Amino acid sequence: MSQDGWRKSSRSQGPNTDCVEARPAVSGFQVRDSKLGDDSPIFDLKTVDFTALLQQADR
Repeated sequence: MSQDGWRKSSRSQGPNTDCVEARPAVSGFQVRDSKLGDDSPIFDLKTVDFTALLQQADR
């Protein structure tokens, strides 16, 4: 986990390491595009929505 709390998927390894990053937030989770880093828009998701996102991404 980075110093500011962003965490990238463990599956994001190898030559293409760009991925969605996530970190816990008061209201649930925040997500951003890792290739944009600090310039990426940050999306606030409730826990239930973040869980649904993870379930869809796993398909």
